[in-house]
Amino acid sequence: MKIVADDRIPFLRGVLEPFAEVVYLPGAKIGAADAAAADALIVRTRTACNGELLRGSQVRAVATATIGFDHIAPAELAELGIAWSNAPGCNAGSVKNYIAAAFAASGSDLRGKTLGIVGVGNVGKLVAEVGEAFGMRVLLNDPPRAEVEGQDKFTPLPELLAQSDVVTLHVPLEKAGKYPTWHLADKEFFDRMKPGAWFFNSCRGEAVDAEAFLAAKHAGKITAALMDVWPGEPDIAPELLAAVEFATPHIAGYSVDGKANGTAAAVRFVAKVLDIPELQHFTVAELPPPVFAPEIVLPEGISAYEALTCAIKHAYDLNLDVSALRNAPQEFEKLRGSYWKRREFAAYTVVNAPADAVPGLKKLGFNLRGE
Repeated sequence: MKIVADDRIPFLRGVLEPFAEVVYLPGAKIGAADAAAADALIVRTRTACNGELLRGSQVRAVATATIGFDHIAPAELAELGIAWSNAPGCNAGSVKNYIAAAFAASGSDLRGKTLGIVGVGNVGKLVAEVGEAFGMRVLLNDPPRAEVEGQDKFTPLPELLAQSDVVTLHVPLEKAGKYPTWHLADKEFFDRMKPGAWFFNSCRGEAVDAEAFLAAKHAGKITAALMDVWPGEPDIAPELLAAVEFATPHIAGYSVDGKANGTAAAVRFVAKVLDIPELQHFTVAELPPPVFAPEIVLPEGISAYEALTCAIKHAYDLNLDVSALRNAPQEFEKLRGSYWKRREFAAYTVVNAPADAVPGLKKLGFNLRGE
């Protein structure tokens, strides 16, 4: 058997080699000639998996080691009889940490403020825990879920936008259908937002109408913005980069833990389709230790809120990623490809936490000494 894989997928080398020939290539350069003799592809978002790539090949399985799958054409793969999968929820914990790091980096006291979450899937429901840990009121908007589960725990989008001090997007990219999200954040969306609110996007760049965002930002409707995903990335419009307080190169979900989950899900799927029993329950055996000291010793006498932000900043100072992109926006792909080994909060243990900080720290995923 032959498998073609994106050469930037971590924890993959050596896993499939006992059972197949594995060819590693840059994701954006995987072409029809490479796929022609392959039995499976393991990709990321940079490989467009459609009929143009796969027609005439012997590919039986396509696995993307990512949550998003707008680079895959399901109807065209179905027509060709090719099974495919993504890795839903694989990096939800990483994005949760990313949003927490943004709150900590803001330097603002968010207690009593309102967080509006648009899209409450695997990621959005964990982001709600961040808001709760910071003492925020949390509003949820998810029309597909509300249709199935009832409206009780969800807020209509106009109401959420009018009430929220922070609005954060966590939707899949859908261009058609009953609930399209392409340019969901358009002029009407920003017009409805509470004056002075913050706007975050870490799902898909095309969920935002860039012109409408810039108009709202320049008019002062939005006082602070975070963008991890960008229209037309990896090429970022300079005026868009300049308008955003927190700008990062599509790395919200790039924790080591999230990458390991995505790789494992892709391997398991390919193993199932290609009938490799030995790998059908594959997990990454060992993750690297945290870059920073795994034990976070908090100073005496700090408040619960200070304890929360101190622990977060120790584990993940978002400004490191912001500075990296600001200093070299032309290196967008390189920054992603060589991203530092960021571990999630569960890899850290907090020592000396004030009693009233414990619930919030545990909600964020930190371990606590003595717990």
